[in-house]
Amino acid sequence: MAATAEHTVEAHHTSTGLDNRKLAMWAFLGSECLLFGALIAAYLLYRTRGPGKHPYELYDIPFTSVSSFVLLMSSLTMVLALNAIQRGLGRATRVWLFATAMLGTVFISGQVYEFTTFVNEGMTMGTNAAASAFYVLTGFHGTHVTLGIVMLLSLFGLSLAGRLPTERSLTVELCGLYWHFVDIIWIIIFTVVYLVPH
Repeated sequence: MAATAEHTVEAHHTSTGLDNRKLAMWAFLGSECLLFGALIAAYLLYRTRGPGKHPYELYDIPFTSVSSFVLLMSSLTMVLALNAIQRGLGRATRVWLFATAMLGTVFISGQVYEFTTFVNEGMTMGTNAAASAFYVLTGFHGTHVTLGIVMLLSLFGLSLAGRLPTERSLTVELCGLYWHFVDIIWIIIFTVVYLVPH
């Protein structure tokens, strides 16, 4: 009876055939695309403006490439986490959720190190318009990654408490959609900000 009730809670389909929570997540991610699109456009507009040091003068491409690779690998562990919960493998679910959170943490640590290095080199938020646009864009993305880590650790805790059964796999799937979005956005940011010639 409890399992039936749990399953009923999970199934809320709209006229599109999608669960309304999944539809809401897609709508949210669509609005996030607009946000990041505006931030990337602002960076492209201001990336060479103003006196003082500009971000492109300080990039450490090999370091950022490794950091980007770590974040991309977290998408793989997220897929493995979803696969594990759908197969009813609680322990494997926890392992992959925790691994994803840790890979995200490594990425954030790399971003903190990069920001600290830039500030020590004399490029702060108020140095010029280019620096401001850079910090706002990458900082917003870092905030999104941090929120994703919090969600992953919350799911890890729920699984430890036995409150994340197979019937609630949609919860992990929604978190996965958000996490993959964050990864895709970073690919765009890394390409546009770090790799496109200035």
